[in-house]
Amino acid sequence: MTQANNAEEYISDLRKKLALNPECGTTHYNLAVALIGLKQYEEAEKELYQALENSPSIAEAYVQLGGIALQRNDMEKCIYYNKMSVRARAGFSPGYGNLGFLYLQSGDVDEAITNLKKAIAFNSMFIQAYANLANAYLIKGLVDESIEASLKALKIEPLFAVSHNNLAIAYLEKEDYKKAAEHCDKAIQCGYEVAPEILKEINNNR
Repeated sequence: MTQANNAEEYISDLRKKLALNPECGTTHYNLAVALIGLKQYEEAEKELYQALENSPSIAEAYVQLGGIALQRNDMEKCIYYNKMSVRARAGFSPGYGNLGFLYLQSGDVDEAITNLKKAIAFNSMFIQAYANLANAYLIKGLVDESIEASLKALKIEPLFAVSHNNLAIAYLEKEDYKKAAEHCDKAIQCGYEVAPEILKEINNNR
């Protein structure tokens, strides 16, 4: 049986469950996620609204609505839905992490830092939030803070290539070429494509 057939069967089962219990927010949510997997976004959107109508604390439903908005290149609506996710459930770390990333993409670095700090406060193992925070600090010129965030990410996952790359850039800023080269090499070993200008500067100072 193909993956698509499996998905269709799963969706069919969920629809049967909803016929018996139409007010189950979790089933509406699971159906929406399955529909997103098949790129049936409009249908998924309806199910997510149904999920929230029946279970307003399903913060993940807002995140999924944000993902659909992003598919449509609607950054503003994506930010709105992720804001709703952290209102729906106190301490919802993924929502803060998404907001941090979205603000970083839109150039609001201060707002990005605020939200990424919250994401980490609610989930100290949120590795991607540490990586995005390190990026945000680099943009602000806060090199020591960036290094600290990257080192925390590497404590969680020593082979996290993005953080090795961030450290290579941060140590270049500090003209610590030995450490920059070490982390650049590790980033490459972990499969990261280091920017040519970073490679050039490191190789010129080895």
